[in-house]
Amino acid sequence: QVQLVESGGGLVQTGGSLDLSCAASAMITIYSPMAWYRQAPGKQRDLVATITRAGSTRYVDSVKGRFTISRDNAKNTVLLRMNSLEPEDTGLYYCHIEMSEYWGQGTQVTVSS
Repeated sequence: QVQLVESGGGLVQTGGSLDLSCAASAMITIYSPMAWYRQAPGKQRDLVATITRAGSTRYVDSVKGRFTISRDNAKNTVLLRMNSLEPEDTGLYYCHIEMSEYWGQGTQVTVSS
């Protein structure tokens, strides 16, 4: 059973930064494409960023230039660096192993205006 545990969420002001971390219970992140999703209140869960096994990354247009996804294979961890945060970035952020049923429990990010 694979477990994903997110951490690093919190309350920040507009323009602030946060670093999210996703730790996997097994050495699966090394071999799997990984992603961060977010779900704003009352809205569906949307893709934010992905990273392939080889380290190639993709971002949703609204976060390009502000967010950076990366992976630390030695620690079996996927990271999301978020800069220049905006109130529209508020939501519950989930880590996901792409093409699998595995999701983390989410970590809350709140950006105040």
